[in-house]
Amino acid sequence: MRAELIEGEMVAMPAAFADHGRTASRINSLVGYYVLQNNLGETYTAETGFLIARNPDTIRAPDFAFIQASRLTISVLGPTWGGVIPDMVAEVVSSGERIKEIDAKVQMWLTAGVCLVWVVWPQVRMMQIYEPPALIRDLLDTEMLSGGLVLPGFTAPVAHIFG
Repeated sequence: MRAELIEGEMVAMPAAFADHGRTASRINSLVGYYVLQNNLGETYTAETGFLIARNPDTIRAPDFAFIQASRLTISVLGPTWGGVIPDMVAEVVSSGERIKEIDAKVQMWLTAGVCLVWVVWPQVRMMQIYEPPALIRDLLDTEMLSGGLVLPGFTAPVAHIFG
């Protein structure tokens, strides 16, 4: 059982199902390879906590995160909760999660300063893309995914996220 700290309270998170883990792994493979190949920064997978709010503290662990190279510091790379807010996060929706919970996660990430949030729905093979200030797009598995301003030049078929 893993946990996140949400507004000062520990919240238990059940282990993910296979479709969740496979989808998160595919995001890491696709985006991670592109980031590595182009020396854009660092990627982080599930279980990596980021301190996104203080007093009360909130430490969230997205399924995938990316921080641009220009924002990386020793404090980010060391054994900490991450001293920098990610530029991009992806959250894979588990079958038991409620829309209200997903919306709350997205709002926390955007309020913290994340520039690009992907919400990935494996059960229906679609994604929602959030780019502040208010841009929200729904993408089906027949469409192309773009990294926008955060991951310039990155494109992939949405279907590749789902296998």
